[in-house]
Amino acid sequence: MAPIPLELGDHLQANGQSRLIDHLHRLSDESREALLSQLAAVDWSSLSRVLADSNTAVPLGQLAPPQSIVRLPQTPEESANWQSATAAGEALLASGKVAAMLVAGGQGTRLGFPHPKGMYNIGPVSGFSLFAGFARQILRLEEKYATRIPYCIMTSDVTHAETQAFFETHNYFGLDPSRVHFFQQGVFPSIDANTNELLLSGPTELANSPNGHGGMLAAFQKSGLLAKLQSAGIEQLYYHQVDNPGAIVCNPSFLGWHLKHGSSISTKVVAKVNAAERMGVLAAIDGKTQVVEYSDLPPEAAAQTNPDGSLRLWAGSTAMHVMSLKFLSAYLASAGALPFHRAFKAVPYYDLQHQQVVKPTSPNAFKFERFIFDLLPAAEVALVVEADRAEEFYPVKNATGSDSPATSQAAIIARAKCWLTTAGITTPESQPVEIDPRAATSAIDLTHRIEAGELTTTPAAMLVLHTPLEVNGPALITMKSS
Repeated sequence: MAPIPLELGDHLQANGQSRLIDHLHRLSDESREALLSQLAAVDWSSLSRVLADSNTAVPLGQLAPPQSIVRLPQTPEESANWQSATAAGEALLASGKVAAMLVAGGQGTRLGFPHPKGMYNIGPVSGFSLFAGFARQILRLEEKYATRIPYCIMTSDVTHAETQAFFETHNYFGLDPSRVHFFQQGVFPSIDANTNELLLSGPTELANSPNGHGGMLAAFQKSGLLAKLQSAGIEQLYYHQVDNPGAIVCNPSFLGWHLKHGSSISTKVVAKVNAAERMGVLAAIDGKTQVVEYSDLPPEAAAQTNPDGSLRLWAGSTAMHVMSLKFLSAYLASAGALPFHRAFKAVPYYDLQHQQVVKPTSPNAFKFERFIFDLLPAAEVALVVEADRAEEFYPVKNATGSDSPATSQAAIIARAKCWLTTAGITTPESQPVEIDPRAATSAIDLTHRIEAGELTTTPAAMLVLHTPLEVNGPALITMKSS
């Protein structure tokens, strides 16, 4: 019988896992080796910290609106400032110093889609997947600014292989494969809420779960991508998540404001529709900008208003950020990793006594996740920039109702019609219209390309958009064919 390695045995004993030690001794050599290999990969120092952590709540009485914030323009002077920021962001893109990161570790389970969520077809006319839409945005940016934008895609253990295969099958949606970098977020074991024991999902398998979008930081470093990008001269990272097809990747205005304020990490927000909306809010605590999760914000705090009746804590997080790679490296050198947060969940587990899998119907265990927004308090300058919800935020989270494919697709069509109106093109009210991200990534971009005669509509015989749109049925605005 192969012994338990001494160091691992010490970790198990020190963290109260004696029943797991007994279980290891009862296993066959082959089964023991399988479980030991998983236990050897556990981050024991982090596990010790989370077991000792009381997970105290944020002192909500200290909450205040964020201090460093840029609102949407309301005056000619503010509009001019936004134009200046846009120009700065465009110059940064043209310099080749920007990379993009897509966090895509989740499956579309809540959508009834048992695959990586990025594979979900969201285009109301094109049928484009979420992955395709984002990739084609980057293609347009590379063409427009004569630049190269590395695209880093964080997967999880359940989405990694299928995501890579999907990109390969679709020829990376036109992107250069050498600039598409897949890396995998880590996992962390679930802990029994009553005993603090590590849970197993089977006789030889830990009940692991992905360690949250904040797991990006450690995984980014471990993969070697952080150092690789810095060596290539990349200075800023544009971060977004897979479930928001409205995300404007590498938005020049956002990049420009980030630069102008000398920000280490910047966050894009939208005004909450009401106090009860389930989204994290940006707030200042002791002068430090932070995100407070909606589940941690009591209704009375969320409902506080300003004298004009507007919400005091109005800035809802879109999970879009710009981060300085220099700041990320400095944080890793000093703090090592982001803190863990615990969530009380119903976690299926292998009962060691009865040797069977139990599927609880109520929460029984703690899962642990890291949140990327925990970087904010460490930044000397953490800028908050407001976005127009109709332009940039319509996530796909639920199968029906709010934040569903139906509401997201309706928003995609509405944005396309708005951009076309800006460009002087009218569309019948009932006609679905979609703009291929490869064709344009903003109303201004679309207008310039229409004026240059570079775009077409399909179907309807590739009608060049010099005249009002007159097609029967759905229309997809694409690049003009040669």
